[in-house]
Amino acid sequence: MNALSQPLSLHGPAGALQALLDTPLLEPGARLRGTAVIAHPHPQFGGTMTNKVVQTLARACVLCGWRALRFNFRGVGESQGTYDEGRGELQDMLAAIEQQAPPDAPLLIAGFSFGAFVASHAIAALHGQRAIERAVLVGTACSRFDVAPIAAELQADTLVIHGELDDTVPLAAVLDWARPQALPITVVPGGEHFFHGQLPLLRSLVMRHVRA
Repeated sequence: MNALSQPLSLHGPAGALQALLDTPLLEPGARLRGTAVIAHPHPQFGGTMTNKVVQTLARACVLCGWRALRFNFRGVGESQGTYDEGRGELQDMLAAIEQQAPPDAPLLIAGFSFGAFVASHAIAALHGQRAIERAVLVGTACSRFDVAPIAAELQADTLVIHGELDDTVPLAAVLDWARPQALPITVVPGGEHFFHGQLPLLRSLVMRHVRA
């Protein structure tokens, strides 16, 4: 299944947000599943919406019949504003969700690394206000940021993936975050932070979760 990719300019709290919307080309009679909104890695370390892991997450969602919205946080690419240590970036993500994911349609929230940290707080902010059908957190930056816990009623719909050999965010830090919640972690043996050589496996894991 191929996708149509559309550049967008969203209204962010600090100005325009550069975005890309990937829409699946559906077969006759098929319906869109919903909208996935995906957050990218740390803006100060080269993170953008074109990061390969972020693109892999978007591709997995499109293959499962979801629209996939990627966007650049404030100060990245053509997005206006400046880095705000996660506070403003959370507002960026909530603005993107509000504009591109109708409240009466299924929503999937995903993020990679710093983006997973931001996504966790977006999930916490929206839980109880609207339904979140799926969540995907990859390489969650638990050693560097205060990642929000996942509400018990959302845990079955949340996939947390981490590389065994991640030297950017040690697996132990993610386990320390997950342990009090009894939240399962999917560990990729031999995987490191950017999943070099293992992106097809990452895509398959995400697709299995999204389709479940």
